[in-house]
Amino acid sequence: MALPKLVVGITQGDSNGIGYEVIIKALADERILDSFTPVIYGSSKLMGFYRKTLHNIGPMDINVISSAADARQRKVNLVNCLPDNIYAEPGQSTPESAKNAIVALDTAVKDLKEGQIDVLVTAPINKRAMNAEGFSFTGHTEFLQKEFGVEDVTMIMVSHQIKIGVVTGHIPLRDVPGSISKDAILGKLRIMKASLERDFGVMDPKIAVLGLNPHCGDGGLLGHEEQNIILPAVQEAQAEGIQAFGPYSPDGFFGLGNYSRFDATLAMYHDQGLAPFKALAFADGVNYTAGLPVVRTSPDHGTAYDMAGRDEADPRSMMSAIYTAIDIFRKRLQYDSLMEGRLIEKNR
Repeated sequence: MALPKLVVGITQGDSNGIGYEVIIKALADERILDSFTPVIYGSSKLMGFYRKTLHNIGPMDINVISSAADARQRKVNLVNCLPDNIYAEPGQSTPESAKNAIVALDTAVKDLKEGQIDVLVTAPINKRAMNAEGFSFTGHTEFLQKEFGVEDVTMIMVSHQIKIGVVTGHIPLRDVPGSISKDAILGKLRIMKASLERDFGVMDPKIAVLGLNPHCGDGGLLGHEEQNIILPAVQEAQAEGIQAFGPYSPDGFFGLGNYSRFDATLAMYHDQGLAPFKALAFADGVNYTAGLPVVRTSPDHGTAYDMAGRDEADPRSMMSAIYTAIDIFRKRLQYDSLMEGRLIEKNR
């Protein structure tokens, strides 16, 4: 049976960053339209502007629409949701580019809720600029958590080599120790286990848990979080049937390649997980929000103002984000069908 052709919503992100460039490059080969139907949320005017800055991209037939409901297969569809007087200022952080990013995101999420698109891929945003324009969230992850009314989510960085989740995300480093608790770690481990099974098809996954302090606190000499918080969380997770192990000292864990022995790794804070992840998989890494009832992915890079409008951006992370979203959506269908079959068999 042929797999359904999914409708993939893609937000433009910050209109002065590399969002349009990586989107256009990712969709440049018409053959990929056999796999899914793209719907971009942004501006046809901006799309045309950035298309002209790219030198090795052939003609692209853009189907400009007012709603995702009008999307056509084998076309690059664009929901024109921004003002006609919009203009690009590549490399500049402006109030207008932040407002545009908010509108594109709001429009896409509305369509996602209504089932007009199947999955959402978000291009990079400037969080600080958006906050100045009334976006009261520290990133896509926190915004989508609120929009879909879930108690907790986990940012998982995904590549073929490694998957890394974080306990604390977009918060200042000084606030990390006070935000680490047994319940917080347990909550993330539960989400990661459920996501690895349903979203990635990894049954009974093995999850490594990192320490917080250098050398995992060195027996209490450099801190007590490992002994008092992290280890008890790992032990309680094991009692629940989660294959969690650790805590491990991050330097040796990554330096010796021990991450390859596990299906995923849980880091305590943002840079502890994302720095090694990007060193290993920056070119094709993906940011995935686990714990949502919908599928959302993003490239693992930022707006990259320094290369905006210069035809220098690498589209591989955007391409990976698109295909990862499609894969997760289909894995969920397979998992849910399997679980439903087992329930029917059990009740016979």
